[in-house]
Amino acid sequence: MSNSRHVPVMLQRCLDLLAPALERPGAVVVDCTLGLGGHSEALLARFPEARLVALDRDKEALRLSGERLAPFGERAELVHAVYDELPDVLDRLGLPRVDGVLFDLGVSSMQLDEADRGFAYAQDAPLDMRMDQTTGIGAAEVLNTYPPGELVRILRAYGEEKQAKRIVSAVVRERDKEPFSNSARLVELIRDSLPQAAKRTGGNPAKRTFQALRIEVNGELTVLERAIPAAVKALAVGGRIAVLSYHSLEDRLVKQVFAAGAANTAPPGLPVVPERYQPRLKLLTRGAELPTEEEIAENRRAAPARLRGAERIREDAE
Repeated sequence: MSNSRHVPVMLQRCLDLLAPALERPGAVVVDCTLGLGGHSEALLARFPEARLVALDRDKEALRLSGERLAPFGERAELVHAVYDELPDVLDRLGLPRVDGVLFDLGVSSMQLDEADRGFAYAQDAPLDMRMDQTTGIGAAEVLNTYPPGELVRILRAYGEEKQAKRIVSAVVRERDKEPFSNSARLVELIRDSLPQAAKRTGGNPAKRTFQALRIEVNGELTVLERAIPAAVKALAVGGRIAVLSYHSLEDRLVKQVFAAGAANTAPPGLPVVPERYQPRLKLLTRGAELPTEEEIAENRRAAPARLRGAERIREDAE
């Protein structure tokens, strides 16, 4: 596993968005999705005064990043945690406020490249997909045990799969004969159950189903619903947050939290808006920013990325 294959998405833009907050001496930045440490390494290198706290739920990712970030010594603190545990982590480290927070919500390249984790549909592997393999149920168990209606909901909501009903009825029929254990059988079943027209668009026809299973197995949207507001709350005034998402549901969640923070909540008709109703956040991106065509050409994993940034401009009203 070489780091050269892992190119952090929209790296320069993320660093530039966070820069005004991280150039202050003694700034603390949290990388909520450490992965292989590409963003973290760049943050430590560009902001030599900053201290980094980095979270990942995947122990293997922590081990590999630990080696990569070793040259930075004490400036990097790596923590085994899911990112919605951010308040507890900061509490343990005695950090009431931080200056920067970065989320890169894509599946880490390492997980996609490691065949035996079952994230990738291009090779046969056990259907697992857990980011933390010490806890929870894997994708095979979801496929084999969830009621059909629940599976259809997951494929539609998390995978935006228009053919969810067809795929699920095929899954239910097949799992009754023999439970699912490996990815190749699922990929084949999806291919067989889709109408011709649906197979011709948008890459591997299994992509949407695999994405949906991954989000379900890791509780990604539930975790994100708690994590983004918690991260905003942890920001000091003048602190900044940047979030890279790869899926319209993730992006919508981030957009909602940022929009709510940037809104004036005063009842209509007040001649002067009291402090407690003033916006807490200032949006730093107009809508979601997209990677450049050059970046997508160099790194196809960047294609679906959407970047949003915000700055904390006021404390919460008491």
